[in-house]
Amino acid sequence: MPETNNSHNIFEETTNHVPKTTLQTLLIGRPLKTADAPHQTIGKLIGLAVFASDALSSTAYATQEILVILAIAGSSAYHFVFPISIAIVVLMGIVTFSYEQTIHAYPGGGGAYIVARDNLGDFPALVAGAALLTDYILTVAVSISSGVAQIVSAFPELMDYKVLLAVGLILFVMVMNLRGVKESGTLFAIPTYIFVIGMFLTVIIGLVRYFTGSLTVVVNPPEMIIVGALEMVTPFLLLHAFSSGTAALTGIEAISNGITAFKEPKSKNAGQTLIIMAVILASLFLGISFLSSRIGVVPSEVETVISQIARTVFNDQGFAYLTVLGSTALILILAANTAFADFPRLSALQAIDGYLPRQLTFRGSRLVFSGGIVLLAGIASLLVIGFNASVTKLIPLYAIGVFLSFSLSQTGMARRWWKSGHLKPGNEVTERGSVLRYDKGWLHKMLVNGLGAVSTAVVMVIFAITKFKDGAWIIIILIPVLVAIFSRIHHHYKHLAAKLSLDSFPSSQKFIRNRVIMPISGVHNGTLAGLHFAQTLSDDITVVHVSTDPSEAAKVKSKWELWGDGYRLILLDSPYRLFLEPILEYIEKISLILAPNEIITLVVPQFIPRHWWDRFLHMRTAETLRKALLHRKNIVITEVPYQID
Repeated sequence: MPETNNSHNIFEETTNHVPKTTLQTLLIGRPLKTADAPHQTIGKLIGLAVFASDALSSTAYATQEILVILAIAGSSAYHFVFPISIAIVVLMGIVTFSYEQTIHAYPGGGGAYIVARDNLGDFPALVAGAALLTDYILTVAVSISSGVAQIVSAFPELMDYKVLLAVGLILFVMVMNLRGVKESGTLFAIPTYIFVIGMFLTVIIGLVRYFTGSLTVVVNPPEMIIVGALEMVTPFLLLHAFSSGTAALTGIEAISNGITAFKEPKSKNAGQTLIIMAVILASLFLGISFLSSRIGVVPSEVETVISQIARTVFNDQGFAYLTVLGSTALILILAANTAFADFPRLSALQAIDGYLPRQLTFRGSRLVFSGGIVLLAGIASLLVIGFNASVTKLIPLYAIGVFLSFSLSQTGMARRWWKSGHLKPGNEVTERGSVLRYDKGWLHKMLVNGLGAVSTAVVMVIFAITKFKDGAWIIIILIPVLVAIFSRIHHHYKHLAAKLSLDSFPSSQKFIRNRVIMPISGVHNGTLAGLHFAQTLSDDITVVHVSTDPSEAAKVKSKWELWGDGYRLILLDSPYRLFLEPILEYIEKISLILAPNEIITLVVPQFIPRHWWDRFLHMRTAETLRKALLHRKNIVITEVPYQID
């Protein structure tokens, strides 16, 4: 028996329907109940694999990007690699501290978008959202392409298949994420920790061998990449190299966006995971940069920096070398997993606010935002194909969005601390994303976030200038375009909400007369089924037949006299054999004489074929009429299906 609430005419009951086993369930797993959501959260161990893989993976190419720029000045400029890396790590510390504060201030997640929305306004929030979504798309493209580059370094014969490999890997990561964050995180945790352990062993053994004098330079180095004409070491060149190396910071913000995925206490677990990630990232990045500058590593499209370091440290291309390269390739591929974890969450938040399609807020059968996951995979695949899976070509598109979101997030946090400092102790202000309270350390925190905002903004400007010709201009144009699209979507939803609001509904207006028009192609069982249904709606029924053949019209007339129950039949002669236009013209004529309290109901008998392929053998009259009349007021279209057993 249904369970009733306090109202006598409202009932509640739970359906016992269980989804059937399909190809989809076999691929992504059995559907989960909504009540299972709390059990799909993850701890710090898995959280590090899910949300930190992007940041950790950047150690595989950040040093290489510095070397690519310094190569313009020759190998003598390589001694600047380590000082530049130290400067990047300092910036990393500032950004990490800022996002650690964000995690505790905004436990609901959302990162830069939510921070900017609550403290800077809707427009900066949209800019941050556009920057982050762009960043996540490029994260997938860059990380997968970089992972494929590692594979190709070990197996050069696969060079011609790198685009196909990259797209295939994107689809694999997509499917795994459709299975749910807990399951995908558990699976991907193993290669993540193999990479971390392997890289630490490589760096430690390499440093020990270097300081004991047993480490040689790279034997048989590959052909060097030189982007542009040779030039002297200049401050601009060093800034260019610095901006390229800041790719090591990508992914730091990911944990702040996905706080809700962690187990309770969510903020504490997320914050600790962020600190652990930053320590690992800084250590590996500095170690790789130091070794690269000491053993004569060169930037190359043929062999990666990690490959050159590993074969030099381990003296060969044996098991240890293949393990390092294999785990590096895996972590780069898994870096895409971070984007797959964050992109759907951020797009859902923006969709809730009305800036993206509402469909992105719906959770799939595995309690993940499946629409966002599929969308991300599709766009990233197109990018990989368009840029031929080249990391060097994709990187210039990458970091502008990252540092733009960094700058807006930290500016927003600085303003938040300023607001908290001007509250009285004990007072609270409820904002959309958090609760604002007085913080006695507000001035110190504001200065830290302010410094971070200025630092990341400077890096962003440097990156935009130095990488403008290399493709950064695309992102500079794309972000405003995305913001305009967000605004247009929001305008649509606001307009729709206003039109659907019950406040504007004229409660006194009621339709007291229903004029039924039923177009027919002939008189048969389907026609009479439609007529019987029309009789339940109104006594004012007009049947319309468009005549293109006099002999056929005569048959219709004859049959209607026998079976039409005395209802009106209008024969519309169509000399040019048109069907749709005469019907629409007749409906228009009737609509002009409608009273204010009258509506037209179009009853369309619709034949339903037995097999899907039979659809191509029949006219889709109902569908055609529906499309033509959807935007007309006071017209209701009803299809009466007629199935053939």
